[in-house]
Amino acid sequence: MKANIHPQYYPNAKVTCACGNTFTVGSTKQEIHVDICSKCHPFFTGEMKYVDTAGRVERFRAMQAAVTDQATGSKKQKKLLKKQQAEQEEAGRPKNLREMFEKSHQSGQS
Repeated sequence: MKANIHPQYYPNAKVTCACGNTFTVGSTKQEIHVDICSKCHPFFTGEMKYVDTAGRVERFRAMQAAVTDQATGSKKQKKLLKKQQAEQEEAGRPKNLREMFEKSHQSGQS
C-alpha cells in the first residue's frame, strides 16, 4: 500500500440516529448522524409509517397537482382548439381531384 493516501480509520466511530439510538461501527469519520436506524425503520419494527426525511412525499404531491392543473387548464384547451381548427380546414379541402376541378370550375364561372 502507498503511504499517506488512505483516510484515517476509526474502529469505534459513534453513530447517532434521529430517534436517539446510538451504536459504534468502524468508519473513516468519528461521528455519524443518521435519520433512521434498525430501531426505528418500519421494516425492522413492523409498523406502517412513511419514512419521509426531506419532504419528498409533499414535493411529489405538489408536482402531481401542478401537472394535473396544467393538463386541465389552458394548455389542454389550446390543444383542443388547434385540433378543431385542423379538422375544419380538412373538411373544407377537396377530397379528390374531381372535387378540386369542380370547385375551381364553379368559381371560374361566377
